[in-house]
Amino acid sequence: MVKPKKPHIESANAAEQIKSLILSQGLHPGDPLPAESELCQTLGISRSSVREALKHLEALDIVQIRRGVGGFVGPLSMSALVETLAFKTILLAGNDLQALREVVAVRRYLDMGLAEQTCKALKGNPQPGLETLVQLMVDKAAAGKTFPEEDFAFHDGMLALLGNDLVRQLVAAFWRVHVAAIPSMAPPSVESLTETAAAHSEMLTAAINGDVEAYLRAVTKHYAPVFSALNLA
Repeated sequence: MVKPKKPHIESANAAEQIKSLILSQGLHPGDPLPAESELCQTLGISRSSVREALKHLEALDIVQIRRGVGGFVGPLSMSALVETLAFKTILLAGNDLQALREVVAVRRYLDMGLAEQTCKALKGNPQPGLETLVQLMVDKAAAGKTFPEEDFAFHDGMLALLGNDLVRQLVAAFWRVHVAAIPSMAPPSVESLTETAAAHSEMLTAAINGDVEAYLRAVTKHYAPVFSALNLA
């Protein structure tokens, strides 16, 4: 006698089948999904398994359910990743902030890995918007104020010029995790704020000059204060 599949196994399989269906039909974010009854018939699974699978995929932003309307391909954001990383980082904040160190390290790896591409994209192209953000950071640092909004806007603006939306989403995700864990850290000194603001200026200048080596040095300088703070925490 064949044992029936356990509900959670069937719904997990259904989720994979729905993802395969989205890919095979070439659907994109915002496109409607087949109705539940059609999914049951096409995939050969029960309605309860389809509903559980859709709930699971909705939590991952792969599917979006509009009550009374139906299912759609979701925005495919990284909100689930951000929530998990942020919670882990805050939960483990008492463990020498190791989780936050790892997040900051990944951010630095991404910045350094994109150095050549960034310098190529910005070489010879003045960036008044980014220059304004740098000046705001310099002014706030001199006043002993932090500048998380300007910092994020600077990095996001640089990445926007590269045309790589996936990397842009990744950096934004890690940035939000970093910001969520900031309350676990000691307030930065005026000296570290000034050094960080100056590093942004040097990154922008190096990129516009197409100087990859100078850009890498500026990235290292940019992350030095936060790593120092994390190692002393």
